[in-house]
Amino acid sequence: AYTFAVGLLASNSFEPMAAVMAAGMTPPLALCLATFLAKSRFSRDEQEAGKAAGVLGLAFITEGAIPFAAKDPLRVIPSIIAGSAVTGALSMYFGCGLRAPHGGIFVLAIPNAVTHLGWYAVAIIAGTLVSTAVLLVVKRPLDEPADTVPALVPLPALRAV
Repeated sequence: AYTFAVGLLASNSFEPMAAVMAAGMTPPLALCLATFLAKSRFSRDEQEAGKAAGVLGLAFITEGAIPFAAKDPLRVIPSIIAGSAVTGALSMYFGCGLRAPHGGIFVLAIPNAVTHLGWYAVAIIAGTLVSTAVLLVVKRPLDEPADTVPALVPLPALRAV
């Protein structure tokens, strides 16, 4: 999708690039938000990774979501797909356009780089909230609190045969 959208920039078609970038920002932003809202569902390491994912998401670096998707693909991947689909659809519906092929929120400071800027932000926020909500529903709390260490269970004595 990214390569296709970049190619369309040469044809003065800016809406697909806006949808691609917004949808790519949504997964790490949603995981960041989920790690703050539902600490019981994420390990301490994941909570730290969630902070980094938020920063990466703001810069349109979707890879911040990879550790979460690799650890729990059956719950995380459908959740982030749902939010990204909502974001991309809303961005297209609102007619948002983006003249830059990358940059995340830093592109917003460039005059006329984004059309319908307010609606673009709404699309990103809506998709982030959808992914976060789905994550909070499907991701179960951890068995142990994030700050406890499991106790060692002694092995039964081996019998001589």
